[in-house]
Amino acid sequence: MIDFERIANILNNYSYLIGYGILSTLVLSLFGTIVGLILGIFLAYGKGVVIKETDYFLIRGLKYFVKGICNIYSIIFRGTPMMVQALVFQYGCQALGFNWALIRFPSSLSNFLNGWFIAGLIVITLNTAAYMGEIVRSGMNGVDKGQEEGARSLGMSASRTSISIILPQAIRNALPTIGNELIVNIKDSSVLNVIGVTELYYRLYITIGGKTFAYLECLLIVAIIYLILTLITTLCLKLFEKKLDGVKFSFNPFRFRRRSNEL
Repeated sequence: MIDFERIANILNNYSYLIGYGILSTLVLSLFGTIVGLILGIFLAYGKGVVIKETDYFLIRGLKYFVKGICNIYSIIFRGTPMMVQALVFQYGCQALGFNWALIRFPSSLSNFLNGWFIAGLIVITLNTAAYMGEIVRSGMNGVDKGQEEGARSLGMSASRTSISIILPQAIRNALPTIGNELIVNIKDSSVLNVIGVTELYYRLYITIGGKTFAYLECLLIVAIIYLILTLITTLCLKLFEKKLDGVKFSFNPFRFRRRSNEL
């Protein structure tokens, strides 16, 4: 049976740890999504490199190399679990003689920021970039060819057309999928506890659960918090999309009353 009194005691006595866990999860997911999107743009351009027969031998070889590296990167990071990637990253760094645990910050930041947290940021960013590359590439393919032809007819170069005309529309078209990747990162950041990242799951199940032995109650709290975070994020993303579409909305609860009075 679930002991609701124990849940209340956990929320009351360990609220500061839960707060740090939520902060860590949000930083991991937001940083991973934003920086992963930036890297994904470069990855999308790398995979979309056009190799021409008229290119010089060295240029053609360089294009093949860039395209091959981007494709291999995408295959590896999309084809393996992030938990495995985190463990490989951890043991790989240790094999090279680098220990992330040696990185320390002042006490005001050490509550959630440490060496392993930075390692977690790197892992989730590299993982997200592989997916963002495919998302951006599909968004670019969805832009009407007439946009590029119109820009080129106005004298714009191919690179300027791609960056100024195609890319903004591609990101706008892919915005729902990008938002979905953010939601996925909020939930999947929990697997980074395997390398000692003190995110929400680690704080509640391992730290608080280990102290109180109320593992079931801690898991229930974790599930509810993740659900709340994903619901709030989904709502914010929908409002942002409506704002981009020019739909006017207001959070004023009295707006309907004013309209009725005006009528």
